[in-house]
Amino acid sequence: MIKGHKIEKEIKLYKFLNIISNYSPDQIKCTSHTFFRLNEEQRKLFKCEELKVFLLEKEPIFAGLQYNNNYAVFYAYKENLAIRLILDISLKEIQIVTFYMIEKKDIPLIQK
Repeated sequence: MIKGHKIEKEIKLYKFLNIISNYSPDQIKCTSHTFFRLNEEQRKLFKCEELKVFLLEKEPIFAGLQYNNNYAVFYAYKENLAIRLILDISLKEIQIVTFYMIEKKDIPLIQK
């Protein structure tokens, strides 16, 4: 993994939720890069609106700041799966850079 994509520090969940609470659904954007990791079947299941629901309505299980200053946030998806959203948060909007599914056991632990 490229160092920039590694998580540098954990963000307390209440702090992360406070940050994103200032954004409306119209301020959350998917980019042309958001869905590039998905296969064709997964692209039918996941659209930008579904990802916005995770951000605005679901409780994350972990959030962190990557070395490249993007946020990585993880949400429970299915029994053993989690969704990792990579976010570029600016004053005006949140861009969902990309996302993908991982096994819950692979959620990174921060070394203190």
